[in-house]
Amino acid sequence: MAALLALAMTGFICIATETLPAGLLPQLAADLNISQSLGGQLVTAYAIGSLVAVIPLTIATQGWRRRNVLLLTIGGFLIFNTATALSSHIVVTLIARFLAGMAAGLAWSLLAGYARRMVPPHLQGRAMAVAMVGTPVALSLGVPLGTWLGTTVGWRLAFALMSVMSVALIAWVIAKVPDYPGQAATARMPLRRVLVTPGVRSVLAVVITWMLAHNILYTYVAPFVVPAGLATRVDLVLLVFGLAALIGIAVTGQLVDRFLRRTVQISLVTFALATLGLIVWQGDALATLVAIAIWGLTFGGAATLLQTALADTAGDGADVALSMNVVAWNGAIAGAGVIGGGLLDRWGAASFPWAMLVLLGAALTIVQFARHSGFTSGRRSVTTPVTGH
Repeated sequence: MAALLALAMTGFICIATETLPAGLLPQLAADLNISQSLGGQLVTAYAIGSLVAVIPLTIATQGWRRRNVLLLTIGGFLIFNTATALSSHIVVTLIARFLAGMAAGLAWSLLAGYARRMVPPHLQGRAMAVAMVGTPVALSLGVPLGTWLGTTVGWRLAFALMSVMSVALIAWVIAKVPDYPGQAATARMPLRRVLVTPGVRSVLAVVITWMLAHNILYTYVAPFVVPAGLATRVDLVLLVFGLAALIGIAVTGQLVDRFLRRTVQISLVTFALATLGLIVWQGDALATLVAIAIWGLTFGGAATLLQTALADTAGDGADVALSMNVVAWNGAIAGAGVIGGGLLDRWGAASFPWAMLVLLGAALTIVQFARHSGFTSGRRSVTTPVTGH
């Protein structure tokens, strides 16, 4: 458990590092003497770093011992968050953010497979649920706390705190996280072979459609909740979402190893029902918060479910497949920003749920047709070889 929680802490630092600038834009822009729109590109630079680097870095480090790769990613956060905290020039800051994004991309491709190696096959899904808990914790608690800290004592101290946490995490990993050999050269699968493995493209398609639906609303939740009278309580909305997501992770951890396919289907259907609720009761604050809580509940276990399905399906190509997952996930975040912005400008925030329902319908259809490869029925019976992840 101590080792799995160290992986969860790595995920927490990934998410907190990514999202900190969004909550600190006014202070950051004033201090660096730039516009807030340019300051917002610090988030973009981080995302681009993850997208560009994750697959080549994952392939390049396949043969490395796993703990060395993990320590490399955490060391990257230490160095590049420190550089961000000390930088007085936007170009240097953007480069530091891009490099921090590269570290995050490698970390995300590593964490799921690492967690799976620590436990027997029948507990792999539960182990991944623990390892993924850092994401909703960061979203629900870490980001508001970092924003408060930054507005109280300065944005630089918030990034410095990320560096201090990285130092502590390095010591934690060395003390508690077991080491494993990298993948033998004979067992490594090329990118194209992994991509054409039956079921891999189905899972990635569900990642894209599900995360597009999620991020259209999450990215533009502030304008969406205005009709419900929650314009000044976006912090409460995100807190409700984040706490519900924590519950979702706990529930998913109990179900993923026995009912992966069924849990994915129930999560998507429940998300769709919550989306319908947002259409019907859009002007009602309490109903909106209830629907958002249900949405958070269904989202909490999404990473665990999708990464488990992808790793099971890819077998010895799991590390490469999980790096593709990072690209699909972050691509969906970027795509949702563009799609949501277009919907907001043309038809207003009320159009979001309709687009989300179309995407969720597509995801459910893909899951339905992937019953034999990708999202199989019954208890997970995969036996992952030690060299596989």
